[in-house]
Amino acid sequence: MSRREKIEAMLAEEPGDIFLRYSLAMEQDKEGEHDASLSNLVELTREEPAYVPAFFMMGQQLARLGRTSDARSVLRDGIEAARIQEDSHAAGEMSEFLASLGSAEEQRDV
Repeated sequence: MSRREKIEAMLAEEPGDIFLRYSLAMEQDKEGEHDASLSNLVELTREEPAYVPAFFMMGQQLARLGRTSDARSVLRDGIEAARIQEDSHAAGEMSEFLASLGSAEEQRDV
């Protein structure tokens, strides 16, 4: 049984488990199922906005896929969620990653 199959089996018993849902999205990303992964992360951030890692992973995935503008938006939302949770470490990591993406104006000049 693959890691993904194990996660899916556990999710069948605990469909609301945040970490399992996040783990499934990460497995989908690894397998190249980006639409499914992003869809699951979007759903997770809407239902559980306090689960900050989902924002960061979604931002990174979007950036890898060349969807930089979307990545910036997700990261800004994640930074706000992290600040609400008083998670300065996560807010700092996402802020650094956001800065590494440059501004929209810089992207247009390339």
